Amino acid sequence: MLPLRQFACSWWSCLLNSRAPCVKTLVHGDQRRLFNTSNSRMTIMPAWVIDRYGSNDVLRFTKNAGFPIINYPNEVVVQVHAAGLNPIDVSMRGGYGAATMAMKRDPLNINQSGSEFPLILGRDMSGVIMECGLDVAPAYFKEGDEVSKKPKCLSHIEAAAVPYVAATAWSALVNTGGLNKDNCAKKRILILGGSGGVGTFSIQMLKAWGAHVTVTCSQNAERLVRGLGVDHVVDYTAGPVEVPLRALEKFDLVLDNVGGDTESWALGLLKPWCGAKYVTLVTPFLRNTDQLGIADGMLQTGVTVASKALKHLSKGVHYRWGMFAPNGLALDDISEMVDAGKIRAVVEEEFTFSQVPQAMLKVEKGHARGKTVVKISSGEDSSE
Repeated sequence: MLPLRQFACSWWSCLLNSRAPCVKTLVHGDQRRLFNTSNSRMTIMPAWVIDRYGSNDVLRFTKNAGFPIINYPNEVVVQVHAAGLNPIDVSMRGGYGAATMAMKRDPLNINQSGSEFPLILGRDMSGVIMECGLDVAPAYFKEGDEVSKKPKCLSHIEAAAVPYVAATAWSALVNTGGLNKDNCAKKRILILGGSGGVGTFSIQMLKAWGAHVTVTCSQNAERLVRGLGVDHVVDYTAGPVEVPLRALEKFDLVLDNVGGDTESWALGLLKPWCGAKYVTLVTPFLRNTDQLGIADGMLQTGVTVASKALKHLSKGVHYRWGMFAPNGLALDDISEMVDAGKIRAVVEEEFTFSQVPQAMLKVEKGHARGKTVVKISSGEDSSE
């Protein structure tokens, strides 16, 4: 949600792709170009910030947020045109992941005050590069590029709906699940929670690769997922969803976007002793580090995932955690799939920059049908 963020990854930056630069974002689309790389001059910009963790009322509009400055030669500054919201943005508004983010911002604990406030939230955006550091290869990124190598067929609103869910789905299905375009044909995949951002993207990528895809969703989302190519839909509002799922042929991979008690029955839906995998995106990793600190939290995380993996391996199936992992090369491939018409952006609702609090509430309510996007309108320079 990069109208709420100064530092960000987009199509894409600070990634596993060594070609890609780090991105700093100008949060308001019509801010005049007053940038200076020398650090000797600092301008301000409008932004939505939080001064403490909490519910939606902690969001505060300001016209005096610090303008991002290039500090390292592999950075770029991006003028944001649109920003996508994700459930994790709502969670982080409440303090989720605060310990891990603090370590990322200040790994050597140099800032003794330790305050991250005022904090600008967000992680998804589409925009235009306005400044490049000296080490940014002009053959790959230059001023005026739609960030970064945005699919040509998408508007900024559509493009802002893709990067975070695309990178999350790729990490879960490819890096963790072992799927790819060459081995996916005829494999049976189950997506628990198929109508949200990650679910709708995963459906399209898997269908483009030839998989048979079953999803769970509510009845009023069936038309959406059918339109994305789903082969079979199970309505979770019609009763215990595991009952109709157990009557189906077993699966090669289960992607869990729901969490809760699904672990107690979902692994039983996998083909035993065939390399089948259960991959959940609902993990206690950041909660552990928040509650126990970085070292103890990571230790607890390792113990938890190892014990569960061993338990289920004895039953002939693989238990795995999936999570967002930035990957520039993957997003290059995804951009090609989008331009080839194999994947489309699924935008449920658009909000203006002045409606950021309403957009956050929309995401917080859940039951998404794709993505919620904030449009940074030209000429809009206040929250009024």
